[in-house]
Amino acid sequence: MQRLESDSGEAANPQEPLRVFILDDHELVRQGLKDLLEGEGFVVVGESGSAAEATRRIPALRPDISILDGRLPDGTGIEVCRDVRSLDPRLNCLILTSYDDEQAIRGAVLAGASGYILKQIRSDDLLAGIRKAATGASLFEPGVRERIVSGLTRTPTDPRMEGLSAQEKKVLALVGQGLTNRQIGEELFLAEKTVKNYVSSILAKLGFERRTQAAVFVTRNSQEAH
Repeated sequence: MQRLESDSGEAANPQEPLRVFILDDHELVRQGLKDLLEGEGFVVVGESGSAAEATRRIPALRPDISILDGRLPDGTGIEVCRDVRSLDPRLNCLILTSYDDEQAIRGAVLAGASGYILKQIRSDDLLAGIRKAATGASLFEPGVRERIVSGLTRTPTDPRMEGLSAQEKKVLALVGQGLTNRQIGEELFLAEKTVKNYVSSILAKLGFERRTQAAVFVTRNSQEAH
């Protein structure tokens, strides 16, 4: 993936400094990251300690890479990543956190993050990772996204599942992860309208009226299956 295009439609000059947005609820962490990045020639175009504020500002600022804290008082960096990329999939996001959480890693992959990095990482390795993620490259091991999506589609044994097609089971699994129709479409390369039709069919087959009922169903049964 190339650098984001400018408003004029022309590609950004690859020789220009990489533009970074920092989201972390600790001011000292933000300042430390800013000093590190600016000392290496990056340009910090914005920073915030709030998930809600970052979700508003990142699409407007269009940084080359957003470094997002995993856990915040009003949300998570993964939610911010998912929300801003649903508006503009060209926005690159990197989750930087203190928590080595398998479920969070899975969420980061499904949200479209370029990587999930622990704050204990060495500065040189962090800088290298940021530069790589800013180009749109993934820091996850090859095939990890495919394995995670495949794992989600291992559906529970509830007899109602037998009436769903393979594609409907994939859509249901992603509904269980809290993804919107647009985000599911991006994950499965489907039109948003097609996803909406799949969701309607799934609800009818499972006997549910609301999407949240389907999400609770697949989450509960997946836990039981494991």
